[in-house]
Amino acid sequence: MSRAALIGAMFLAVVGAAADAACRQALALGLDVSGSVDAREYRLQMDGLAAALDSGRVRQALLQMPSAPVQLLVYEWSGPEDPAVILPWTAIVSAPVLDAVIGQLRATERRQASPGTALGLAMREGVAHLAQQSECWKLTLDMSGDGKSNLGVRPVDVKPEIEPTGITINALVIGADAPGIGDLQQAEISGLAAYFQNTVIVGSDSFVETALGFEDYANAMARKLERELETLILGRAPLPDRPTQEAADR
Repeated sequence: MSRAALIGAMFLAVVGAAADAACRQALALGLDVSGSVDAREYRLQMDGLAAALDSGRVRQALLQMPSAPVQLLVYEWSGPEDPAVILPWTAIVSAPVLDAVIGQLRATERRQASPGTALGLAMREGVAHLAQQSECWKLTLDMSGDGKSNLGVRPVDVKPEIEPTGITINALVIGADAPGIGDLQQAEISGLAAYFQNTVIVGSDSFVETALGFEDYANAMARKLERELETLILGRAPLPDRPTQEAADR
């Protein structure tokens, strides 16, 4: 059995019992694997996500309420026919489950995908996944990307479809891996961040995080996850049953 297959089997064994847990937040992460992302950058992105999930503050936030955990899903996107789930919905109910998720991501290998960037369709894909978790207190979609959409429906046309649903869309924008170009790099990433701000993110508390190249992806993802997970939506949690008058009189 290959290393990836072995880790996959271990992952399924660990997380299988967590499927029926309550859910305080459903978090779907959409990762850009289009032609602008080479093999090195793909590995930095996947390992960066694993490292972010393994960072101290993110681990603490994910594990602080096991009775109503976060449901996590990760999918890849590029051209119109290429979305693929690499981590199915998983309730993060314990440290072993989180460790299994991290191991699964680190073992994931790149598959063949078309070079296009169908960002609008990828947004719809994420919304479809979140529809499976409608009982969660909060629904959040994260779109990571290093470029503008160039195939399929435009993100700006998808955004109005999503706004009435209550889903929040945040973004992680990845700048070019060229630290020597200074002001040009800053201008490039500022322009891309503005594009995601105007055409992709949805929700009153939505935001755009930026990574100065794939080398900075792990740090940027950790910052974004910390911000998304820092507030428990306690107002949405079920309140304990009030005692009846008969019980109060006993």
